[in-house]
Amino acid sequence: MHIEINQSQIKSRVIKNKLIKILFMAATSVALIFLALLLYRVLSQGLGYLSMDFLTSFPAPYIDKAGIYAGLMGSLFMMAITAPVSIILGVSTALYLEEYAKQNKFTRFIQVNVQNLAGVPSIVFGLLGLTFFVYLFQFGYTLIAGALTMSLLVLPVIVVASQEAIRSVPQELREASVGMGATKWQTIWRIVLPASVPGILTGSILALSRAIGETAPLIIVGAAAAIYTIPDSLLSKYTVMPIQIYSWTARPQAEWQFVAAAGIIVLLVILLLMNAIAVWIRNKFQNRY
Repeated sequence: MHIEINQSQIKSRVIKNKLIKILFMAATSVALIFLALLLYRVLSQGLGYLSMDFLTSFPAPYIDKAGIYAGLMGSLFMMAITAPVSIILGVSTALYLEEYAKQNKFTRFIQVNVQNLAGVPSIVFGLLGLTFFVYLFQFGYTLIAGALTMSLLVLPVIVVASQEAIRSVPQELREASVGMGATKWQTIWRIVLPASVPGILTGSILALSRAIGETAPLIIVGAAAAIYTIPDSLLSKYTVMPIQIYSWTARPQAEWQFVAAAGIIVLLVILLLMNAIAVWIRNKFQNRY
């Protein structure tokens, strides 16, 4: 009798596992189907408008003259500021919390708030950037204000990802380094950081990918919908690709939707390149450690 009960329980668990597997496969299939439809729509509409002139032309009131050059360069300049600022601050914060800070109520309070900030809507960071960088520090509606606002947006994500990567480094590596006579900072610089680079880089790229596609915070801190120059200083006016794409989709003529689709293709290509570089660097470090 006892054996029969166990066999029935095993059969019940097998059936449940199969049902859950089917459910997960169905959910994944639905997501992939909608993703494929979205990509097909974007590619079918945008490829015909994608050309070298489109990449090297400024916005224009005519469809055949419109280009994304200002938004493309603005996004690249913004990432050139946002990436080092957010990564340096994020990794430094993670190192302090994991390697130096004592585990007490205050430290746990900081960690909980950092994790909560990672889920705050982006519009809140836009208001924060407007208050501090535009008004308080008097940067105005300029490139540096937008870049620092985006740094605030991605900073909590980078901190959390860096903490997890640093925490995953075995304690035995630290102890062996100290046992060989290395100082705490030498251990962090030569052992902990190189071993945690893959995780830190993955989190940072995902965070920056979110930043390059954000629109709402930049609207608040003054990104222009149409601009006919590229930034030549930190205090220059600017626009970015999401803002430019948004302005095209808001126009009534149907042809502008195709121009917006071409802009989306450019944005997707940049995101894929960012992720490809991250995968290459991560694999390189994983081979070493």
